[in-house]
Amino acid sequence: MPNTALLRRASALAVMIAMPGLALAQAPQKAPTPAANTPAANTPAAAPAAAPSADSVVASVNGKPITQGDLAIAADDPALSLPGVDEAQKKNLLVDYMVDLRVGAQAAESAKIGDTPEFKRKLAYFRDKLLLDDYLEQEAKRAVTPEAEHAIYDQTVKLMKPEEEVHARHILVDNEAEAKKIAARIKGGEDFSKVAAEASKDPGSKTEGGDLGWFTKERMVPDFANAAFAMKPGQVSDPIKTQFGWHVIKVEEKRTKPQPTFDELKEQIDQHLIRKAQQDMILKLRSEAKIERTDAPPAAQPESEPKKP
Repeated sequence: MPNTALLRRASALAVMIAMPGLALAQAPQKAPTPAANTPAANTPAAAPAAAPSADSVVASVNGKPITQGDLAIAADDPALSLPGVDEAQKKNLLVDYMVDLRVGAQAAESAKIGDTPEFKRKLAYFRDKLLLDDYLEQEAKRAVTPEAEHAIYDQTVKLMKPEEEVHARHILVDNEAEAKKIAARIKGGEDFSKVAAEASKDPGSKTEGGDLGWFTKERMVPDFANAAFAMKPGQVSDPIKTQFGWHVIKVEEKRTKPQPTFDELKEQIDQHLIRKAQQDMILKLRSEAKIERTDAPPAAQPESEPKKP
């Protein structure tokens, strides 16, 4: 395991770059459970400390403070994701990172990096991008309401046509003769699941007694689906040929496919509401803005007809 103190003395910027490996190497250790009747076991749990405010200063660099709010912004940076790192270590690494960031930024200011035209263009670009990202996030929050969610859900399920589903088992073999023997065994009283586990060539269902679960007609190849959906519950088919081989099918149950619940669709509904609201907002802003493009290529001129001799 890496030496934590040594890592903290190293550049935090370098540590963050290597963080995926570090996170795995430094998975938090489970604290030992206090033995019964020890002071630790009998001491009442302390009340959780109040969360520090965003203005709480955690460090300073040449007199300029680094606050808890600065750490929160850094923690939200996808490039600084710290999976598997406990909160105390994460905070130490983020503080060290912010120290390195401020040290480097102050040195860059002294070197007049911020005065270059290229830097000013970058700064303007990222300012615009952050403004738009936050604006879109606000629009997303306004768009996702219980009323809007349930309206989309009701509209969606109303448009869903009832579909028949079949719950079936099958046994897959290489040739018709073998399939006929298996069908005869099952129709003679042998247990379908046991025969499937013994003889089926389908690795995906063999260990489940040939169970394919519930499926709609379009999920299976036509010859298999037509046979299964024409059968009654409890019926065992004669051999059916498909491009995969020869099947013996047993239909367990049939039903109308249940409609998905609100909870099952909620994530998709929210994404739809967010995308639509953000897209509508951008289109509205574009329609209200005066936009002029100066990079458009000149309109193609029609070629003059060649003069006749």
